[in-house]
Amino acid sequence: MSQIAINTSQNVNISFNTASIGERMLAFIIDLLIRVAYVVIVLYLFFNIFDLGYLMNGLDEWSVRAVYIVLTFPVYIYPLVMESLMEGQTPGKKLMKMRVVKIDGYQASFGDYMIRWVFRIVDVSFGGVIGLISMVVSKNNQRLGDIAAGTAVISLKNNINISHTILENIQDNYIPTFPQVIALSDNDMRIIKDNYTKALKVDDRQIISRLSDKIKSILKVEVDPTKMTERQFIHVIIKDYNYYTGKDN
Repeated sequence: MSQIAINTSQNVNISFNTASIGERMLAFIIDLLIRVAYVVIVLYLFFNIFDLGYLMNGLDEWSVRAVYIVLTFPVYIYPLVMESLMEGQTPGKKLMKMRVVKIDGYQASFGDYMIRWVFRIVDVSFGGVIGLISMVVSKNNQRLGDIAAGTAVISLKNNINISHTILENIQDNYIPTFPQVIALSDNDMRIIKDNYTKALKVDDRQIISRLSDKIKSILKVEVDPTKMTERQFIHVIIKDYNYYTGKDN
């Protein structure tokens, strides 16, 4: 399984496994079955249960097509809506434990999902051959929509959950020092703790210093170096975040 290295704001690469072509095809099939089921149910209700077929009597060919397009419209926007609402996932991707992410380390936006959706028209052309070829030859198993949007589909299997990576043991009488940490997100804290842990293992003081400076600039805090070292500062930041967000063991 290939990997994608996402460069964080601290210039440290974090590797994720990219979803395989087989996994993406299975996710596509699951989503396809859901869409087919929707069409079958809607048409059955329209023609059999509510018996509204008479509304199409006397309509010209283009009008009939328009009626069918209206009835099946959710099928066409299904990928865009699902990925937007489920933060990079569709039911198929969720079942296969995959997610769409930006390769620059940021959360994909609605605009990114839109670009992927528009290019889907090309990717599924000729029975999906174009998209398949693109995934085979691209570096990160990206179809044309991914390349255009700057996204990739990663596998969530065997990955440590964000809530696990940011956990710290907090004592009942713990008193936080920096309430500003509430401005950080879970993803921010995951990146901070991951980089901090890696830097400690190899005693990379440069990374620790840059990470400390970055946190201070984001939270707009000043720390007296004679009272708290950079390592102590980062460690306190992690504990404070756990305290304020209620993440405990």
